[in-house]
Amino acid sequence: MTVAAKLKERRDQAVAQGVATRGIYAARAANAELWDVDGKRYIDFAAGIAVNNTGHRHPRLMQAVAEQSEAFTHTCFHVAPYEGYVRLAERLNLATPGDFEKKTMLVTTGAEAVENAVKMARAHTGRSGVIAFSGAFHGRTLMGMALCGKVVPYKKGFGAMPPEVYHAPFPNAYHGVTPEQSIAALEGLFKSTIDPSRVAAFIIEPVQGEGGFNIADAGFLRQLRQIADAHGIVLIADEVQAGMARTGKMFAFEHAGVAADLVTMAKGLAGGFPLSAVTGRAEIVDAAPIGGIGGTYAGNPLAVAAANAVLDVIEEEGLCARATWLGDTIKSRLQIIADRQGMEMIGDVRGLGAMVAFELVTDRDSKTPDAAMTNAIVAEAEKRGLIILPCGTYGNVIRLLPPLTTPEAHVAEALDLLEASIEAAAARPVAA
Repeated sequence: MTVAAKLKERRDQAVAQGVATRGIYAARAANAELWDVDGKRYIDFAAGIAVNNTGHRHPRLMQAVAEQSEAFTHTCFHVAPYEGYVRLAERLNLATPGDFEKKTMLVTTGAEAVENAVKMARAHTGRSGVIAFSGAFHGRTLMGMALCGKVVPYKKGFGAMPPEVYHAPFPNAYHGVTPEQSIAALEGLFKSTIDPSRVAAFIIEPVQGEGGFNIADAGFLRQLRQIADAHGIVLIADEVQAGMARTGKMFAFEHAGVAADLVTMAKGLAGGFPLSAVTGRAEIVDAAPIGGIGGTYAGNPLAVAAANAVLDVIEEEGLCARATWLGDTIKSRLQIIADRQGMEMIGDVRGLGAMVAFELVTDRDSKTPDAAMTNAIVAEAEKRGLIILPCGTYGNVIRLLPPLTTPEAHVAEALDLLEASIEAAAARPVAA
């Protein structure tokens, strides 16, 4: 029995079943490579779900964390604050879009950032309604679940959701949902379901993550900004997966040329250490009463040191431009594969920067989702030493999230492995 098989047995006995896992048990990793407990090497095109944008164990991050660990590892910012937190807040205030005074709070997870952004919006407006979008993913906490636009597995079996959370359709060019239809549906909510004067916030991912890497049209985001302004609604940009240089800009909202009132971020922020943030208009962030936001581990010193190093690496190594090159390279190769005879199951290739996906369908005319083919390709890639992930409301999209520091040779190797995996899955019958 392999070491991984033994670990799986132990995992099945000891770990909650609801915590989904893959079959790769990690032993060590460096930049875009990962080795499992049995010594098998993988190229990591998941990056811990867009966490390791700067690669596994970037030397600058590891040095910063080691130096911080020699000073202190925890005081609780509420008890004994520290300079690193303040410095990171200053830098995020400057980095996020918007020419207005900003403030920042640090927490631990993306879901925590979302929860606190909603709290700030409600405190600032005195309203309680929140409008999210179909296909959204905003976390697994109670409010996060309510905001999610996908039932299985995030809402199923967990009972009633918090009230006054509503959903409008996310514009989806491939499936024929135009920005105009999305705006019309949003206006319809105001007529049939909730008075806009009761809406505290819109929350939207500029590029949906779990929803299938669907890209919000720039014009749609500008219209959403206008509607928010017209009704005094706070606009929250969930940049948890799309932020930190992933899309070729520091934040994906920058592609639309508009600024949100609040920005939530996590994942790539600290390069593998648990940290998240809410940054936004000072008057909105400050609406929460003193002591009303925060947490014991919020802004952990080690994670803060890592995040300050991440910002240095993004700037010094030009990772925004690198993300654009990566995305163009991957999409070009995928389109060549999709255009080949016998590859009609690839219905769409899309992406923004190094946030790239392709959608699997039974045929291009009906666009019927093909989750079985998706899972087959993911499994074939794993056998060949490439880590990729499925996503999408119907589980029929494969997302590619390479570290932005991936060497060119590893990019080429990964794309060869991906092509071989697609061909192998296409060549054999797939069980439904």
